Amino acid sequence: MAAEGAGHHGPMEQFEIRNIFHLDLFGHDISFTNSSLMMVVALALISGFMIFAMRGRSLVPSRVQSLAEIAYEYVAGMVKENLGEEGMKFFPWVFSIFIFILILNLVGLIPGNFTVTSHIIVTFALAAMVWLVATFIGFWTHGLGYLKLFVPEGVPVWLMPVIIPIELISYFIRPISHSVRLFANMMAGHTMLEVFAGFAVMLPWWGKIAPAGFMVAFTGLEFLVAFLQALIFTVLTCIYLNDAVHMHH
Repeated sequence: MAAEGAGHHGPMEQFEIRNIFHLDLFGHDISFTNSSLMMVVALALISGFMIFAMRGRSLVPSRVQSLAEIAYEYVAGMVKENLGEEGMKFFPWVFSIFIFILILNLVGLIPGNFTVTSHIIVTFALAAMVWLVATFIGFWTHGLGYLKLFVPEGVPVWLMPVIIPIELISYFIRPISHSVRLFANMMAGHTMLEVFAGFAVMLPWWGKIAPAGFMVAFTGLEFLVAFLQALIFTVLTCIYLNDAVHMHH
């Protein structure tokens, strides 16, 4: 029966968005889906963890408090390194992005759960938000002078017609590259796990050892990837904010 079921469920089925209950707003489908549920779960886990960790702060922190402080200090250090002390005003937003993506990635590793960050529309929405906020901050801080970001210093005038379009294109594709990196890594990892799980189910007992061993090792790697992808997304967010604030090229 297990082998027969594996034949009906392909590795891509885990990425299917399913309605939990239907909602309609002025003719628009805004149904609550498994993706929505996982985001709510992630938000609840983050809120619960931070409240629980910091409810009784002490000079000798508990393990939970230490974990929360490590996450706080790690992201704060990242923001200071890229933006300086004045960049700490963006820390709450950057920290929220990091912890939200990290928890979504980790929750998605639990068997049976939906991996929100394996959908390009979600990662693109996050990346587009970062791009729009950074662009707004750039123009708010520098006015039209922000356009100098697309004119590198020291470039000969005769090269400007070539360099400026390249700079503009690279700037406008930031949301795409920013989102695809996260989406592709999460989707590829989960697909591989599903494929090898299918092998482990279909093969006889003596053939299950290799795919089962690979699944254990690959699951450990996926935990590392889940952290690294949240980290990379956050580092790029800091770099884009740095461009907006300091116009470092």
